[in-house]
Amino acid sequence: METLVETRNLKTHFPILKGILQRPVGAVRAVDDVSMTIAPGQWMGLVGESGCGKTTLGKTVLRFLRPTSGHIYFDASDEIKEEMNSLEESATNTGRLKMLRHDYDLATFSGNRLKALRRNMQLVHQDPYTSLNPRMKIKDIVGEPLVVHKLMPRSQVRERVSEILRLVGLTEQHMNRYPHEFSGGQRQRIAIARALSTNPRFIIFDEPTSALDVSVQAQILALLAQLRADYNLTYLYITHNLTVAESVCDRLAVMYLGKLVEIGPPSEVFNTPRHPYSRALVLSTPIPDPKRKRGRIILPGEVPSPANPPPGCRFHPRCDQATEECQEMEPQLESSGDSHWVACWHPLNSALN
Repeated sequence: METLVETRNLKTHFPILKGILQRPVGAVRAVDDVSMTIAPGQWMGLVGESGCGKTTLGKTVLRFLRPTSGHIYFDASDEIKEEMNSLEESATNTGRLKMLRHDYDLATFSGNRLKALRRNMQLVHQDPYTSLNPRMKIKDIVGEPLVVHKLMPRSQVRERVSEILRLVGLTEQHMNRYPHEFSGGQRQRIAIARALSTNPRFIIFDEPTSALDVSVQAQILALLAQLRADYNLTYLYITHNLTVAESVCDRLAVMYLGKLVEIGPPSEVFNTPRHPYSRALVLSTPIPDPKRKRGRIILPGEVPSPANPPPGCRFHPRCDQATEECQEMEPQLESSGDSHWVACWHPLNSALN
């Protein structure tokens, strides 16, 4: 399968500093060994509890954060990635490996190369009110990326901004207003317009509808679907709302304590989850049918600290089916067709009612 965005063994750790000299005494493992692929035109969903590392993963992929280790690829051929993997395993021809990483591995990018990359990769934040400069007019907010990346003469920026605003359901009359003059849904449309201004191929949405009313959420999701169809955009959609993820995403990745525990089509993740955490997450989702009932799993305790994750399977302290193997050995990722999951020592095969 063709791949647009891929991470391999990606880690983002934040050092814990103590003392007058601020020496590192540990690290918060926000993203810990994450491998994921996103195909062109795909709408990938990323779900999990608050604090599991979803936003950190998204910002690391866009290189707003520098990864501790691992690789990030954007539109790199399979041949190049496999050659790099082979050179790493054999520890030979380090000069060739260094050159390939410099050219293709986003984890090594900086300066102007990173700036140029951001023309094709954009982010829409959770709260549009805080992500939009209150002192700038809408024409300047949406047009700023065009100026920064020097995509067109300044004389043409206004016309391009007007065109983008129409794409997201706004008009030219909104250009001279400030963010506080708009509703939450309109502000999110402005944030989407700003992300679209550079004609990106890949956009990450970080909880883009969580602060909006349900009816406005539906409008924004319909807009995203239309834009994806019209411009062949690729999305990574970060959310804690599993109902939304199931309805709009092509694939779904479940994250727990810095690691992905399951990846697959939404229908499989929701109907036959293979990991206990996925099962608990799905069963916690309300069903919009008062006559339909199903079981529920209440997870004991709190999410462990990412600064001191438990050994073995990270979910075992909260899992009612944990065994000694779960506490001692970390299970490996297994695959079947389009699905990938952390293979527990007690696999779940039954469908949810």
